[in-house]
Amino acid sequence: MTQDEEKILKVTKEIVVKFIEIGRVSPTQFESVFQNVFQAVRSNISVDESD
Repeated sequence: MTQDEEKILKVTKEIVVKFIEIGRVSPTQFESVFQNVFQAVRSNISVDESD
């Protein structure tokens, strides 16, 4: 796993946990919501291949 993938996972986890904390998502929905948020975060991050 690359550093970029690790960062995306951490950001995704924080977003989903925050949604759970404020009551927008129940813990039973974690898996499906996590996948959707992960895909959204990954598709919106531009990775510079030259780094």
